[in-house]
Amino acid sequence: MRIVLWSVILAALLAGCSTTNEERVLLQRYEKKKHYHKKLLKTEKVQLYEGDLTKVMLTATYLNTSPAKEDAREDERFVVGLYVDDETEASRAFDFNLTLNGREPKSITPLKQGDRHLKEISFVTEWNRFFLVTFPYVEEERFDLLFESEKYGKGRLNFAKKAKYTFTKKAF
Repeated sequence: MRIVLWSVILAALLAGCSTTNEERVLLQRYEKKKHYHKKLLKTEKVQLYEGDLTKVMLTATYLNTSPAKEDAREDERFVVGLYVDDETEASRAFDFNLTLNGREPKSITPLKQGDRHLKEISFVTEWNRFFLVTFPYVEEERFDLLFESEKYGKGRLNFAKKAKYTFTKKAF
């Protein structure tokens, strides 16, 4: 009886520790969309409210990768998605203000729905308007994208040039 019991326990342990087909499929799917998942780590979202209703939602994805060279001083680039609940406000999308550490953008370029930048990021919907926003180079490793609306207030998105968890000394 003991031999049968120990055999069942041993078989359960070995079966539980083995790699299953589902895990392999999951890893293969991850590898196919690895670039998408890396962009997802560099995406932030902010919502502006009127009462309990979301009136404006902004998503921003930081496009710059970690610089290979320390002297690389390229502009800071973001894909920004803007959703406005009110259609009259949506037609005035440029009435909103966007700054990076208090500095105005160098350029704001509207993106079409099939643009290559939108294929690599999350939160792409047909209700959003998308823009490629370029800011001057920022020296700091951490920076804030401030989104302001006269009607709905402001929201802050926190970004970093490297993984955010490297800036905290706390254990998770």
